[in-house]
Amino acid sequence: MQHAIGRMKQLNGETLGQLQYRACIRQLQEALFAVVLAHARCANAAKGNVVVKGMPTPVIDGHTTIGKDNIFFPFAAIGQLTQDLKYKNEPTYLIIGDRNTFRENCTIHRSTQPDTPTTIGDDNLFLCYSHVAHDCVIGNHCIFSNNAALAGHVEVEDHVIVSGLSGVHQFCRVGAHSIIGGFTKVVKDVPPFTIADGNPAVIRGVNQIGLQRRGFANEDVSFLRRAYKRVFLKKERNLSEVIAELKEADCATNEHVQHLISFIEASERGITR
Repeated sequence: MQHAIGRMKQLNGETLGQLQYRACIRQLQEALFAVVLAHARCANAAKGNVVVKGMPTPVIDGHTTIGKDNIFFPFAAIGQLTQDLKYKNEPTYLIIGDRNTFRENCTIHRSTQPDTPTTIGDDNLFLCYSHVAHDCVIGNHCIFSNNAALAGHVEVEDHVIVSGLSGVHQFCRVGAHSIIGGFTKVVKDVPPFTIADGNPAVIRGVNQIGLQRRGFANEDVSFLRRAYKRVFLKKERNLSEVIAELKEADCATNEHVQHLISFIEASERGITR
């Protein structure tokens, strides 16, 4: 009996020690969290709006504005100084929207110029080691897989997936509802609603599965497939002539086809075909 009582005391002592250890870790997290917030300007600087997952905490630096309910995992580097050699020590900015998740070791850099802040929209997911360089503009509901990297001044529209170990050249644009395959090298604009893959990237088809998952009507997908055949299956044809013909086609009345046409016409680097 005495042995059993002694054993219970020992167990209780171990449990108490564990509780004390956890309490110490929580206090340390609170202190580090205060340091994190001190380096960032939050839309609502409350713990419920900036969630830090695990130890050690991420680093949030510079003129960084953070919206609501963003989650930061260990070693994420947010708002760090641009790597652009043209940077002249001006105050530059990073603006982050709501409900984004930044996993371990991802890096999001501030802009090079004060008037072109790096901008992250809402509901995006940045997986481990993904990178967003200076002056990029990211839309909403995008996924950047492990080691996906954007060079400077890249624009990404909504509902884009950039797969692992893919890179996007500076000043490129990536259209809405497109997907970039793994290990892909993007050097020209990726049109919306498409699948880009390869080194260098080529357009493989319409992102039909992705569009269906996001609730696109069958008629919309059909119109986009008809537009795709005109623009991308005969790559030797002059693009301006193809677009002119597409504008006269029946499918050109569809709003998504119109977005595709507008995106192509606005391209400065040329489009991936």
